Amino acid sequence: MVTVNPLVLPGVYAPQEDTALLAGALSEEPLLPGADVLDVGTGTGALALAAARRGTRVTAIDVSWRAVYSARLNAWRERLPVRVHRGNLFGPVHGRSFDLILTNPPYVPAPSGGSAARGPARAWDGGGDGRLLLDRICLEAPRLMRPGAVLLMVHSALNDPANTLAVLRTSGLKASVTRRHRIPFGPVLRERKDWLRERGLLSADEENEELVVVRAELPC
Repeated sequence: MVTVNPLVLPGVYAPQEDTALLAGALSEEPLLPGADVLDVGTGTGALALAAARRGTRVTAIDVSWRAVYSARLNAWRERLPVRVHRGNLFGPVHGRSFDLILTNPPYVPAPSGGSAARGPARAWDGGGDGRLLLDRICLEAPRLMRPGAVLLMVHSALNDPANTLAVLRTSGLKASVTRRHRIPFGPVLRERKDWLRERGLLSADEENEELVVVRAELPC
């Protein structure tokens, strides 16, 4: 996987295996100089910067002001022209279209269910089944994609990737899982594993999480 090492401000989600997995998928994506790229849930801006290094025009969004400042700082450090906005998913770019959309959204199933996460947990809590924002992205992203555009999204196998593919295909996109990677449970899943087993999302002996990258393309 690709190594990702931006500066991380306090309270901002630090790039981990999911970011690196998505960065690897991004590195294999053909991008013309000047292509318009959108990074939704940018965090430190790691993926936005990776795209900007290839001469693309990058817009990044995050709901957290700390993440926005972190991404802006990292772009300034590298002298890369990344535009970073604060907002909820695609709100700040309503009416625009892109050649590539990147997203590492919150996808960890949370006992709090549909209630909005607060503080640092906003970076990982994704509702009762982890699909609170995943489904919104699958439904809303195609409206911002130009013909031939690609959506690259990472999430957990706990979120039912087949469901993700079905929703994207319903919107007219060609979608498939292009990368998979197993990792040991992190702190959040270790804390919730009993609850996840009660919900039937984990088997009794499962101690690893599978991450997936979904690639979806809007036909020309």
